[in-house]
Amino acid sequence: MMKEVSSQYPEYEWQDERLPEVVVHFMLWPGATHSWRVAYDARMHVHDARIWLTRAQSPYDHWLTPGAELQLTRGERVWMSTDGDGATRVSVRSKLPALRHPLRRWLSRLLRLNTEMVEPVSR
Repeated sequence: MMKEVSSQYPEYEWQDERLPEVVVHFMLWPGATHSWRVAYDARMHVHDARIWLTRAQSPYDHWLTPGAELQLTRGERVWMSTDGDGATRVSVRSKLPALRHPLRRWLSRLLRLNTEMVEPVSR
């Protein structure tokens, strides 16, 4: 496993983790408020300008400056905006969920297919 920090992604901390990670980059535009429900536990990183973020279940607002990170929890709804002069880059990193019993799931699908071949099921 690679242990050095890549110069292309200096903010990433390389660790001995086996789960793959998904990184989504997006832009926040001044004057627009964006909202989404967090699908998986994630870490948000602010790149260019200050952003405002609030959570549905929290009475607090967060003002995140460039370089700041915030941990987001699966299922929560967040709203964010920027007060910068231009668009602000934000990235969200999350681990892919581990597949539970992939062999068992595959076998059950195979059995369902086999029974549908013998006795078709209307859908």
